[in-house]
Amino acid sequence: MTELPKTFDPAAIEQRWYAHWEANGLFRPDRPGAEPWTIVNPPPNVTGSLHIGHALDNTLQDILTRHARLKGKDALWVVGTDHAGIATQMVVERQMAANGEKRTDLTREEFVARVWDWKAESGGQITQQLRRLGCSMDWANERFTMDEGFSAAVLKVFVDLHKQGLLYRDKRLVNWDAGLGTAISDLEVETREIQGKFWHLTYPLADGSDTISVATTRPETMLADMAVAVNPSDERYVALIGRQVRLPITGRLIPIVADDHADPELGSGAVKITPGHDFNDFEVGRRAGIEARDMLNMLDAQARIVQCGGVPDELIGLDRFDARKRVVEMLEQAGALERVEDRVIQTPYGDRSGVVIEPWLTDQWYVDAKTLAQPAIEAVRTGAIKLVPKTWEKTFFNWMENIQPWCVSRQLWWGHRIPAWFAEDGRIFVAETEAEAQTEAGEGVTLVRDPDVLDTWFSSALWPFATLGWPDAQLAAEGGSAVTLGGRYPNDVLISGFDILFFWDARMMMQGIHFMGDAPFKTLYLHGLVRAADGAKMSKSKGNTVDPLGLIDTYGADALRFFMAAMESQGRDIKMDEKRVEGYRNFATKLWNACRFAQANGIGGSTTLEPPATTHAVNQWIVAECVATVQAVDLALAELRFDAAANAIYQFVWSRFCDWYLELIKTNIDDETKAVAGWILDQILVLLHPFMPFITEELWHGLAPRDHDLIVGRWPMPDARAAHPEAEQEIDWLIRLVGDIRAARTELNVPPGARLPLHVRDASEQTLTRLQRQRPVLARMARVDLAEGQGGGGAAQVVVEEATFILPLEGVIDLDAERSRLTKAIAAAEKERDALNGRLSNASFIERAKPEAVEKARADHADKQAEAARLQAALGRLG
Repeated sequence: MTELPKTFDPAAIEQRWYAHWEANGLFRPDRPGAEPWTIVNPPPNVTGSLHIGHALDNTLQDILTRHARLKGKDALWVVGTDHAGIATQMVVERQMAANGEKRTDLTREEFVARVWDWKAESGGQITQQLRRLGCSMDWANERFTMDEGFSAAVLKVFVDLHKQGLLYRDKRLVNWDAGLGTAISDLEVETREIQGKFWHLTYPLADGSDTISVATTRPETMLADMAVAVNPSDERYVALIGRQVRLPITGRLIPIVADDHADPELGSGAVKITPGHDFNDFEVGRRAGIEARDMLNMLDAQARIVQCGGVPDELIGLDRFDARKRVVEMLEQAGALERVEDRVIQTPYGDRSGVVIEPWLTDQWYVDAKTLAQPAIEAVRTGAIKLVPKTWEKTFFNWMENIQPWCVSRQLWWGHRIPAWFAEDGRIFVAETEAEAQTEAGEGVTLVRDPDVLDTWFSSALWPFATLGWPDAQLAAEGGSAVTLGGRYPNDVLISGFDILFFWDARMMMQGIHFMGDAPFKTLYLHGLVRAADGAKMSKSKGNTVDPLGLIDTYGADALRFFMAAMESQGRDIKMDEKRVEGYRNFATKLWNACRFAQANGIGGSTTLEPPATTHAVNQWIVAECVATVQAVDLALAELRFDAAANAIYQFVWSRFCDWYLELIKTNIDDETKAVAGWILDQILVLLHPFMPFITEELWHGLAPRDHDLIVGRWPMPDARAAHPEAEQEIDWLIRLVGDIRAARTELNVPPGARLPLHVRDASEQTLTRLQRQRPVLARMARVDLAEGQGGGGAAQVVVEEATFILPLEGVIDLDAERSRLTKAIAAAEKERDALNGRLSNASFIERAKPEAVEKARADHADKQAEAARLQAALGRLG
């Protein structure tokens, strides 16, 4: 047994133990024949660095992984990084720009080689940061979404989907980022509130007999208008349906069409329709019979005006915002501008480029998501995939049942290049290799490969099975049953933020079920966001982000991990609270000091898995408490209630073991007690290890020579035979009595060193027997001595079960002064309580105040209410 240092220093142990675990292969110990257990890590961007959301997500995964490993399972936590097409290309392009270079100075092959060089030198910083958090991942088999094996899986999926008619090329609207020159996903679009304008325009009927009014926030798009829509039930316009209007500036004639998209209650009730530049208008245009190939496109890839029919030459080549100004001027000159309103506009921006996103009509590759979604919907309905919390099911079904085609092509150089080749006559050949495409096209046919790459979500959707060797390691059972990949598919559970439920989780369901014949995971746990202390969403622009590595430097990884687990309540976001992190650092210190106390008193690690034999009530009690805690933690983790599991361990360690058991045994540490205390400490270290791996491993080895590391130890097995009801009841009674006497002494300002006589009345024979048996403990821990009789006036009274305990206070404190003090304190607490209640009863305050202000008022009211009740009880004790 090595003596533990006086002070717990996380930095001194964390790096040492992590390096030991990794070097000795303890994240994937050799366990032939053991039950496989598998989880995959949402692959962070190769460009990324650890943020507080990663800290939460990976802490929860590591808790489950370490727990499964301790349960004796062959636990595999798949780890890897995502190639992050846009983000990585931007990083390398910025690096080149700093050296006066541009991407287009290089060939595509040269640029891609430059990106690979960057990855080798600088990529993957986050993998080192995950190690600092303590993540027990299978680093020996780390994957990358563009490694050779994974890339082969991506190509196969693309080709197979195309052959099955589930992937196709189409002309549709996309979120176009003119700054990056590529389509982007909805996840990469952020909506901002911008002070903008609402332009009201007049369109004359073709025959000049009347006009119709429309309004828009993007007046330049009128250059590509193809219709005006009115509601078929709007009596004002019924007679105009089918007639034409003449567009100002271009002079083109466009029809007035009937469509429910037009709301008679909004504005004029008439809506200009630009199907090539608005998602809603695109659908209206299709319902009006306009094919996508015929829709007008007024912008190029840089969002500059192009000719689309009647556009004046002076507008051609202008940036869209410069064109907006000139179009408004021209409309005003033509008398077609009715009025302009100031209005706050919800405007889409590219989250990386920072430019306004343009709905743009272009040829892209699409996956038939509607068809693939049906089996995924059924899997959730039948319980083949369990969503936790269950409340997310409604949102999931609503999105999946209304899913749109999934655009999977991106106009980038870095990524999985689309395996499609174009012939000069327009034919497209999709194959895994160019040679296969050429064979299909025939000799002499010149082919040019599609320059686009695949959306990174397309490749990461294969993560639960392509990381496990699919398709090369496909081990299908006879009869065409589901592929299991060595029993690791389906994965056991997936931990994910709710914000990527549709972008990643749902797509893994679709691809996994389609290609593997089974759901990719049995359970999907969706956690909330980590918010700032005031409940606001964290963002760099607000300056309220928190660096998890800074928290680790200050408090240690164990404290941060325990905070994340303790605060993770199903269906709720987490409010960042550094004081709570500090509190869990203090928790770790308390356990450290408890182990130092054990060492000083000859208590070491246990030599048995079973609890030692017990005869003392206090030992029987702590063993039973430990078994109950194991049961509570097992149940909580089975239900993925991380907060309940952490709280059960915390209460047992801090309250039951450190505050009470160690105090109760201080003067009677015999061989039985040494054995029990050592066994309890071992159970604590194993239970706590998934949450606080570093300190528990250090203490495990500090308490005794061991033949194995704690990371591969054995999870406690709760044994109902450890129950001793009589002993448990007696110690619980003793703790309540000591606690209530201590509280009474504190509330009534009894000097800490004063010894008081303790009288009892109405006590049962059992209570009298317990008092005699626990007399030494009461004298030491409550500073009271049992006395005969029932005591006189001027005393504090404590009621525990059937008995009343009297503490005479004459000559110990000034009773009149104490009554006066308590009366004044009660009045002050009640005054504040009532004032807060008045604010909370005011509907105007609840509606207008910030949510955090209302929450604080409620918390303050509860505190003052409890304080008043406590002081009233103290006054009542004086009689």
